[in-house]
Amino acid sequence: MDLVTPGIGLLFWTVVIFSILLYVLRKFAWNPINNAVKNREDSIRSALKAADKAKKEMEKLQQENERIMKQARDERDVIMKEARDVKEKIISEAKDKADSEAKKLIELARLNIQNEKASAIAEIKEQVAKLSVEIAEKILREKLKDRKEGKELVDKLLKDVKLN
Repeated sequence: MDLVTPGIGLLFWTVVIFSILLYVLRKFAWNPINNAVKNREDSIRSALKAADKAKKEMEKLQQENERIMKQARDERDVIMKEARDVKEKIISEAKDKADSEAKKLIELARLNIQNEKASAIAEIKEQVAKLSVEIAEKILREKLKDRKEGKELVDKLLKDVKLN
């Protein structure tokens, strides 16, 4: 049982040493430990405040970023609309120009066709006239082979011709 119950001397010296240790710790270590803990608390508080401030600034920046993105999207939409309008205008102008060019080409082709037609008709008339003259010449030669018949034909033709 001696092992379970300590002696009075041991108990006395343990209390004295514990009291001295407490006094020394209170005198030299307690204040620095408390100051260190307090400093640590203050730094944690200031870090939390800084984190809160940073979070608020991040929210502001995020809102500003969203506003800028919305503005950029709006500007992009306006630019795209203007580009579409310009594209449609250019296409319309190109179609109008192509139509007018096509009309000019058609009119030019029509005039060329008329000129060619007139030229061909004139050439055909000329050839018909030449052929008629040649045929008449051959017929007259045939008829005028005989002198008597030739003289009668010339007299008859002269009678038919009216003098002015």
